[in-house]
Amino acid sequence: MEFNKIIESINTDFKEGLLPIGEEAPTDHIQVSPEDWGELAGFLRENDSLKFDSLMCLTGIDEGTEEENLGVIYSLHSMIHRHKLEVRITVPKSRPVVPSVEQIWRIADWFEREIYDMFGITFEGHRDLRRILLPEDWEGYPLRKDYIFPESWHGIEVPKMKEGWE
Repeated sequence: MEFNKIIESINTDFKEGLLPIGEEAPTDHIQVSPEDWGELAGFLRENDSLKFDSLMCLTGIDEGTEEENLGVIYSLHSMIHRHKLEVRITVPKSRPVVPSVEQIWRIADWFEREIYDMFGITFEGHRDLRRILLPEDWEGYPLRKDYIFPESWHGIEVPKMKEGWE
């Protein structure tokens, strides 16, 4: 199904006017609010004409120090219909909360935990949201652009550059 038909299906069957149509609308992704995402995710998976049964990738982003926003990008694919969709959600750094989809697409479990660990985005409703790469008492979120790397952790020096590994 082509991109415009996917948008039309979402606007018709899910929520009228949810996504912009026309010259100003993106042609490669949809932008969704966190408030709409939880319900829309289930619709995208279960709707027979869309059937996005595969979450291929889930990525966190920091839009930069000038922008006080973080984001999440979902890459969805339908194995049955062989179409794809990229969903983008933007949240403020002051309240980085997005509904969890780990119960809709099970693979989202570790993706959401990694994004939580590296960016500090909380996935509301996740059954086991905790750090996955760093210790539980690590301070900060290393993939944020404003992150200041610590010089030590519990008295252990944390080198920024690995030297002598050649």
